[in-house]
Amino acid sequence: MKAVQFKEFGGPEVLQYVDLEQPKPSGREVVLDVKAIGVNFADTARREGQYVVETKLPFIPGAEVAGVVAEVGPDVKHVKVGDRVVTLIESKGYAEYTLTHEKTLIPIPEGVDFETAVALPLQGLSAYHILKTMGRLEEGETVLVHAAAGGVGTIAVQLAKIFGAGKIIATASTDEKLQHAKNMGATHLVNYTQEGWEQEVLDLTDGEGVDVALEMVGGDIFKQTLKCLAPFGRLVIYGVASRVQPKLNPSYLMGKNQSVIGFFLPQIMRKQELFQQSLKELLTYLQTGQLKLTIGGVYELSEAQKVHELLEGRRTKGKLVLKP
Repeated sequence: MKAVQFKEFGGPEVLQYVDLEQPKPSGREVVLDVKAIGVNFADTARREGQYVVETKLPFIPGAEVAGVVAEVGPDVKHVKVGDRVVTLIESKGYAEYTLTHEKTLIPIPEGVDFETAVALPLQGLSAYHILKTMGRLEEGETVLVHAAAGGVGTIAVQLAKIFGAGKIIATASTDEKLQHAKNMGATHLVNYTQEGWEQEVLDLTDGEGVDVALEMVGGDIFKQTLKCLAPFGRLVIYGVASRVQPKLNPSYLMGKNQSVIGFFLPQIMRKQELFQQSLKELLTYLQTGQLKLTIGGVYELSEAQKVHELLEGRRTKGKLVLKP
C-alpha cells in the first residue's frame, strides 16, 4: 500500500510517499480501506517533533480517517466488511489502509460523504468540548474565536451560536476569511494581524472583555488574548500554531478571577460516555442542518507536503482532506 511517513523531524519536505506492507487484523482489530483523511495542526506538530506526547520515528501521521471496513479480526462483533465508518486513531492515517480497534469506529450516517464525515470528529469534538466542557460557556456570554475560518474555528462559531452565546467575536487574517466566519454566524469580526486588535475586542464588549476565548496560536496572540478576558473569563488553549510557547505569570489571573485552561482531545476520548454523548449531539446538528462543515480542499495523498505548507501558511479555510 501507499503511505506518507517521515523518518526525521523537520518541515513539510521530510514527508515521504512510500510503499509499505498492508496491515493485518487480529482480535478485535479492523482494517479500513481509507477514503478520506483529515489534516490537522497536530500532524504538523508531530512532523516537527513538537507534539504534546512523544513521536517515535519512523512515523505515519494522521489521526482522523473515514473509510470502508475491508477486513476484520476473528473477535470483531460490532462491525462488518463493507460498513462505512469514521474514526479517530493515534496515528497511521496517512495511508491507503489503516488498522484500528472496532470500539473506535463510528458509523457514517446515510447521505453523508466521506469528506464531510472526516471533517467532523476531531474539529467537531474539539470545538464542542473547548466551549462547553472546558470553557463552561453559558447562554448570553461573549465568545472570542481565533482562526475562525479554520477547522475548529468554523465549527466553534456555529456551536457558540447553537449554545446561545450573546456575542461571537471571530478573528482571522484576511477579509475573505472574516466574511466566511460571518457566514457561519459570527456577530463581530476582527483582523488579528492588525496592530491593536485586542483593543478592538475590548471596544466591542464595552471594555468588559470576553467570557470565553479559544486560543491556538501562542506567542504574542496569547498575551494579547489574555488582555481581552472579562472578570471570571476562561481562556482555553488547544494548540500553539506559531510554535512560540507563551509565558504566563499566574498572579496576573488573580485580580479578575480569570482562568487559563488546557485542552487535549485524547483525554476526552478516554471518557467513553462523554465522547459518545457529544458525538451523537454533533451528528444531530449535522443531520438537521444546524451545523455545516466547510471543506477547504481535497488533495491526493501524494500531495501531503503541499497540504502541510498550505495549512502552516494560513492560506486555507475550513477542513483540508487527503484522499488515497
